[in-house]
This record gives sequence, C-alpha cells and structure tokens, in this order.
Amino acid sequence: MIDESLASLSDTFFTVAVVVYSLALVAFCAELAFGRPVRSRQLVGAGAPVQGASAAAGTEPARARRLGSVAMVLTGLGLVAHAASLVTRGMSADRLPWGNMYEFSTVVVLVAVLAYLVLAVRAPQLRHIGVFVLGPVVVSLALIRMVLYVEAGPLVAALRSWWLAVHVSTATLGFGVFFVSGIVSVLYLVRSRREERAESGEVLAPSLLDRLPSAAVLDRTAHRTAVFGFPIWTFAVIAGAIWAEGAWGRFWGWDPKETWAFIAWIVYAAYLHARTTSGWRGRPSAWINVVGLAVMVFNLLYVNFVSTGLHSYAGV
Repeated sequence: MIDESLASLSDTFFTVAVVVYSLALVAFCAELAFGRPVRSRQLVGAGAPVQGASAAAGTEPARARRLGSVAMVLTGLGLVAHAASLVTRGMSADRLPWGNMYEFSTVVVLVAVLAYLVLAVRAPQLRHIGVFVLGPVVVSLALIRMVLYVEAGPLVAALRSWWLAVHVSTATLGFGVFFVSGIVSVLYLVRSRREERAESGEVLAPSLLDRLPSAAVLDRTAHRTAVFGFPIWTFAVIAGAIWAEGAWGRFWGWDPKETWAFIAWIVYAAYLHARTTSGWRGRPSAWINVVGLAVMVFNLLYVNFVSTGLHSYAGV
C-alpha cells in the first residue's frame, strides 16, 4: 500500500533540493567571479607560480567570503531537502528508497554532495571547487527527474532481501565518493597544466582557475577520496556476489552489471597503484581516475538502458 501523500511530499522535496542547489551554484559562481584577490590580477608567468593567487586568499574581499558562506549554507539546506526526499519516498512505500534507477541515482548524487561538504568543511580552500561539483549535481538531478523518474511502488520480488541494505547502500556510497574524486582529478589536470605554463615563464591572463586550490592539493584530495571509496566499492562487489549466490545459485556469472563493476574495481585499483608508482604520479594517474569515473557512469547508464542481464529489474 503506497501512501500517496508521502510520495507527493517526496517529489516536492526533490524539486526543492534542485532549486536550492541551483541557488548554491549561482552563489558559488558569484564568489568565483567577484571574489578574486586583487593580487591575482597581476599574475605573470616569469618565476611566479600560479598558486601565488591562492596564497593571496587571505586578502579575499569580505563580499567573496559572504558569498562563499551563503553557497555553503544553501548546499547544506539542499542536502537536507535531498535527504528528506529519499526518506519520505521510502516511508511512502515502507521500504528502503533505493529499489530502482531513479532512487539509486538520487542516492548517489546525495552521497556526492555530502562528500563535497565534508571536504569543504575539513579544508576550507576546497570550497572553491563547489561550482564544479554543484554544476554536475544540478544537471544530474534534472536528468534523473526527467528520464529516470518512476512512481513510488513496492520492490520487485528479486530485491526483497536484507542484502539490499548491504549491497546497494555500499554501492551508492562508493559511487558517490568516486563521483567527487573524478571531478577533482579533472580540476587537477586543468590546474596542473596552468601551473606548468606559469612556471615555464609564459605570461598568463587572469582566470577563474586561479581561485582553485593548488594542483598538489587537488591531487591529494582526489587520491584520498578514492582511497576512502575503494574499500567500500570492494565490499559492494563482494556483497553482490554473495547475494547472487543466494538468489541465482552462483557467485559470479559475468552478467553485464557484474562485469563492469569488476572493471571499475580494476581501474580504481590501477589508479591507487599508479599513484604510488614512479613515472605514473601526477597527470597519468589522474587520467586513470577520470577513466574510472567514466566506467562508473557507463555502468550506471549504458548497462542498464542498452544491455540486458539479470540486473535489468533495477532499470526504469
């Protein structure tokens, strides 16, 4: 029996979350546009690393700090509405709210926002990547609502197991963390290139990229978040295999979803190994992390929409 009032409330909270995240995105954009330190405008390449602009962050205008604080508060409020959407949806159907593609994807984005907020609170300089996180978040939620939305309903028979709480929850947690790690690696690739150009003596025009943390900080952040997400994803893959043995009588059958989950595991294992291997540190390993994110997105979208397999019940 579905509680239609709670299901409707869930949809309302989802809309509120998208609106508030959009406002946070605008605030982050305004902070980057109007809050650049004055000294960063005089940036020249000869002997002056780009991160000098970050060093000047202490001279950041009060207006920029206020905009950043507003953006963080709005992101937190959006997260509350986002979580409320999932909680009320679960209550409306009296089950865990990650039983289909719409709900799974919504939880993944929730974890990504939470991961960003934790990073920004622990290291305030990472607040400046907010626009690059909230942008994909808003676009993802809009697409989730337009393409993946389904009415609240009971779980299909194959998902009525306590393993749903173990396997799927850890899969969404790992995916959400990797989502942020991949975005940070993309920013690292752009930022490191700019720093190299400055150190080579090239005169660079002022850029919003000068407000980003240094390449070293971005690289370290991407690595640490991947280190956090990797054991979670490993556990999700193992838990899925155990559940498959109980449900289908085998631990592994090379189902498309299983195969691409394993490929993602290999890619992230390669990234963590490359990160500690001479000659692979820096941009080469960052590219592996970006490939890992692409594999995760491919596994979520292409495998569910195009290929067929035993996990097809998790589709729309």
